[in-house]
Amino acid sequence: MADDTNARRAPLGLSDHSTRGGPSGGETLAVALGALWIALSGGYFLFSGATGQDGLRFVLVLMTVFLPVAMIWVAATAMRATRIMREESARLQATVDALRHAYVAQSQGGRNDPQITTIARNVDELLKRQRQRASGTDEQPPQPGPSAEAKDGNAQGSLAFGPAAEETVPQLSNSDLIRALNFPRTAEDKEGFNALRRAFRDRPAAQLVQSAQDVLTLLSEEGVYMDDLSPDRARPEIWRRFAQGVRGREVAALGGIRDRSALERTAKRMREDPIFRDAAHHFLRLYDKAIARFDPVATDAEIADFADTRSSRAFMLLGRVAGAFDGPQGT
Repeated sequence: MADDTNARRAPLGLSDHSTRGGPSGGETLAVALGALWIALSGGYFLFSGATGQDGLRFVLVLMTVFLPVAMIWVAATAMRATRIMREESARLQATVDALRHAYVAQSQGGRNDPQITTIARNVDELLKRQRQRASGTDEQPPQPGPSAEAKDGNAQGSLAFGPAAEETVPQLSNSDLIRALNFPRTAEDKEGFNALRRAFRDRPAAQLVQSAQDVLTLLSEEGVYMDDLSPDRARPEIWRRFAQGVRGREVAALGGIRDRSALERTAKRMREDPIFRDAAHHFLRLYDKAIARFDPVATDAEIADFADTRSSRAFMLLGRVAGAFDGPQGT
């Protein structure tokens, strides 16, 4: 389920963690060239006696040895960034095509799912932005932004669902909720899209999934992708304590995001952008209620899968930035 390696491929501009997890061929070559240059140049200066005692000469020797290595790594980093950008654009294109296909199929069947349409539109905007970043243009396309619900301070009941129809919908299963919160794995993930559609027929789940999509979209604008994060995993019993209202040191392990860059960029956006701040706090409130509902009916394995979804990673990141895991005295 959420532990599947393929499950780390995401829509909404989320990059493939497996793509970034190991060194590429260019990085391996850069390491080899850097080591070779240090060995050759360092050996030359060491055995030729050219280092001397003069301070300026020593600085020049250091520059001669290490400056080319730095340039090699700059080139390797640029190549890696270009490759990742191309892969993300291709993955986003595949996801947009799959969402459009699902929407067309629904329309032909007489059903129109506004949340699927919203996600497809936002992914399309993300794809345009990725292409502009890849081409190096400075023109900013219209940003997808959060839904109207995230902007509304009293948005608890603002999603347009038909209450009479929803009351007849079967209860959403735990596995479907977990799949929906992790979003479809690939463009061919039919089970993921089906779970997403079933989640949209459940009002609380639909609100949470839509809110998660909003914050994931906004975080991607800062270059923060959930598949890049490798949080420290908390035990299911800690999640259960949090679901039951425990706060402070006992649940501090839930803030397991250690990526300093992601934390800094998220905190900066939280301070400077009131729309992002409102969307983040709205998502945290909905997630808090969702985990409280999920806890009594879930096994420990399902709690672990729930905690490993992309939505849960966003919760850990935003919760840590917002101080949701701190005690009343900052514990």
